Amino acid sequence: MLAAVLLTGSWRLLAAQAVLFGLCAFVSLRLNPWGHLYRFAVQPRIRPTAEREEAAPLRFAQGVGFAFALVGTVGYATGLTALGVVATSAALVAALLNAALGLCLGCEVYLLLRRFTPVLARPQ
Repeated sequence: MLAAVLLTGSWRLLAAQAVLFGLCAFVSLRLNPWGHLYRFAVQPRIRPTAEREEAAPLRFAQGVGFAFALVGTVGYATGLTALGVVATSAALVAALLNAALGLCLGCEVYLLLRRFTPVLARPQ
């Protein structure tokens, strides 16, 4: 969807993606239609793994995507096309790194923040 936004410059399409990012970050990861597609179409075809990822880094990454999509939406909608293109491109690069290499940049940032956050400030 982010690539389609870059091709069309549609702030409405980016706003729809921002809503999806926001729902996943602030409500539940299960609301992601791409996650459903993966669980039902892709996951059954690959070898099962016993490990499941912790939800907090994934939700944080969705929140980062939400922030970039929101900035991009504002950029496109207000005529600041360069801002829209840069924010959307950054989100697309992060998504491609995750899809191609399994490198979740938002998850890595979350882990770095956790490492440098005092233990007392962390929720239990």
